[in-house]
Amino acid sequence: MTQSPQEAPVAPPVVGFWEAFRFWLKLGFISFGGPAGQIAIMHAELVERRHWISEKRFLHALNFCMVLPGPEAQQLAIYIGWLMHRTRGGIVAGTLFVLPSLFILIALSWIYIAFGDSPLVAGLFYGIKPAVTAIVVQAAHRIGSRALKSGLLWAVAVAAFVALFALHIPFPLIIAVAALVGYLGGRFAPEKFKTGGGHGKAASSVGPALIDDETPTPEHARFSRSRLISVVAVGMLLWSMPMGLLFMLNGWQDTLTQMGWFFTKAALLTFGGAYAVLPYVYQGAVDHYGWLTAPQMIDGLALGETTPGPLIMVVAFVGFIGGYTNGLLGPDALFMAGAIAAAVVTWFTFLPSFIFILVGGPLVESTHGNLKFTAPLTAITAAVVGAIFNLALFFGYHVMWPQGFGAGFDWGAAAIAVAAAVALFRFKRNVIEVIAVAAVTGLLLTTVV
Repeated sequence: MTQSPQEAPVAPPVVGFWEAFRFWLKLGFISFGGPAGQIAIMHAELVERRHWISEKRFLHALNFCMVLPGPEAQQLAIYIGWLMHRTRGGIVAGTLFVLPSLFILIALSWIYIAFGDSPLVAGLFYGIKPAVTAIVVQAAHRIGSRALKSGLLWAVAVAAFVALFALHIPFPLIIAVAALVGYLGGRFAPEKFKTGGGHGKAASSVGPALIDDETPTPEHARFSRSRLISVVAVGMLLWSMPMGLLFMLNGWQDTLTQMGWFFTKAALLTFGGAYAVLPYVYQGAVDHYGWLTAPQMIDGLALGETTPGPLIMVVAFVGFIGGYTNGLLGPDALFMAGAIAAAVVTWFTFLPSFIFILVGGPLVESTHGNLKFTAPLTAITAAVVGAIFNLALFFGYHVMWPQGFGAGFDWGAAAIAVAAAVALFRFKRNVIEVIAVAAVTGLLLTTVV
């Protein structure tokens, strides 16, 4: 008996909106591990397991998201949701990517501010903060190894570090200068500004997908001048209406108004991910506005590392602490003030990502070739490496010398930081595992030793 030829694999059936809705909701609760982990989860689910989108189209969308300011993992979710189910699909995918972490962070922020002085919470944070220092160092190494491919790019990174560490130059100015250097370098020394992609090459084919390499671009994803104008107009309206309302109710100098304006600027400067914008957030939220203290900023990053969603959700912690401690609604509504401030900050931080994808997506879909990084963006990424290393030194100083250089060195915190670095670099353990062990160690050191 002859064996019948194997049937060719077929693409999965059309995915309904509510089926996709359930997946995006699930993703919002399991998206741990920072952008690399979140992108890996989406690749495993959407490319390998569900076959909703092909490897080539997935990476094509990812390359576009990586050259945008903002959290690339969330933007990738918006892009795929929009490609599958039009504008409402993109809005649902992007919103559910951050909404669970917003509610979780509001709850954790309240526990932190209300019970942060208890021995249990203090002990846990004693261990977590040195681990976060090691995590930031790993981020600088990871981005630097990918981005610093020439001596000139190394020089840009070192100059950015010196500008922040020694000269205290504002981060937006550093970004602008780096972009100018990249523009000039791209014209006169283009070979010095070549860098590879950050998330690896395409793997082998996993079979046909619903949105495959040769699947025609759907009608809603084709470029249309009228659609472009309408998206920009709606986006500006969604930004200006709440900003105008805050201004009319409270004035320009009010905390909520200033938070909206500051985090709008922060959203436009997040080239290179959350770690890149944290120096700017620190400069503004701690040094300029005083919404929270430097130790609280470190604690907020620790909370952000332990919750699902993009790491830039640490801005919700900044907003909550600023609204709570400033008593924006009076002494009897501190939690509500913090929650409203966290929501305001989240709105203005993530709104631009939706606009970028809905505006730029049709332009990207017009070609399925690889999207090349421009020289200015390559230089910006190099400057980001210097900024992240500066952030690591800032965290290290406050963790190892919590009372300043004159008060002695904290050997326990240093030991946890070194152990966390070994676990991350040598044994390739994931962030959640490292933070969990560090938290337990910190609790033991503060309560038993």
